[in-house]
Amino acid sequence: MVRHILLVRDKTLGFFLSDSSTYYMLLGLVVLMVAFGFVMVLSSSSVESKIEDGGFFEQSLRQGVFALIGVPVLYVASRLPERLWMKAAWPSMILSCIMQLLVVFTPLGIEVGGNTNWLALGPVQFQPSEAIKVSMVLWLGLIVSRKQHVLNDLKQGLVPVLVTGGGAIGLVLLGGDLGTVMVMAGMLFGALFLIGVRLRTLAIPVSAGLLLFTVFALTSESRMRRIASFLTDCTQSNSDDCWQIQHGTWALANGGIFGVGLGNSTAKWSWLPAADNDFIFAIIGEELGILGATLVLALFAVLAVLLYRAMANATTPYGTAASAVVLVWVVGQAAVNIAVVLGVMPILGVPLPLISAGGTALLTTMFAIGVAMSFARTATPEQELR
Repeated sequence: MVRHILLVRDKTLGFFLSDSSTYYMLLGLVVLMVAFGFVMVLSSSSVESKIEDGGFFEQSLRQGVFALIGVPVLYVASRLPERLWMKAAWPSMILSCIMQLLVVFTPLGIEVGGNTNWLALGPVQFQPSEAIKVSMVLWLGLIVSRKQHVLNDLKQGLVPVLVTGGGAIGLVLLGGDLGTVMVMAGMLFGALFLIGVRLRTLAIPVSAGLLLFTVFALTSESRMRRIASFLTDCTQSNSDDCWQIQHGTWALANGGIFGVGLGNSTAKWSWLPAADNDFIFAIIGEELGILGATLVLALFAVLAVLLYRAMANATTPYGTAASAVVLVWVVGQAAVNIAVVLGVMPILGVPLPLISAGGTALLTTMFAIGVAMSFARTATPEQELR
């Protein structure tokens, strides 16, 4: 009886205690970024919220609810054991793909912005593609840990990974969301590269993926217009397709070094579409200036370093691979979003992780980072100094 009580006590304490500085830094950084994101969503969405919902704070309050839910989700995910993630890998992949099939092939799928990527189940609407991202974190960790010795063999190691992972990405591609497809493909190939798969082994599947991506882009009129507007000098164009790019650029330019002040953006007054979502970085640059935009870049740089430390200090191949997927996902998506706002890439419709408005994206991102944190928390001080 005494031994049983001691075991229960040790397991309970183990849920709340951690010796890893990386774990605590990740926890603090993510909460800070989510809080900062809530403030910027509150500012950037107030006008649109008043027009659409009748109140200045309706959209930001929804974001706040998701943020409050996300913090315990982040923490609980960070305390769960690796064996649970391994058991959940295949079921989560199958379930998320079934939901994406419902989006693509049934009336339950909802089209937003030219992409069919939302699923409506009664009053609840969410994006199964975000669930597929989480599933890829769990599933890639499992498959890599089982095939780590043959991953550089195209036939035995890489093809089985690409068939399942590529199939899941293909379901999202059928919905037309090329931005999410780009992020997911980056998760797949980037994680494989980070865990040691040679570039020459990845060359053929990467080339095939780029070809397929190009074909889908060329077969859509709306996507071709986005590409054409990207290739056009929008500063000298009155085209409707240049509207968002122009006003995003003007918002950044209006901010200068110190910004016009929090809440004082002019672009959010129905001039800049998706001001609280895909183009929230432009509002940050306008209201907080170059200093605020640089702060956001610094936060993501620190996040990248901490996620890399979680990956490097993981004690199992599963932890290493899963952490690599999270790293490529979050930091890669942030890079794509910021590149779009700066005009370096055509408009792809991906949010800024942890900061943009969007409940599904926020919860899944926090959950995935929590998974990476679960591998970081067990690292010893000696491992962290490696």
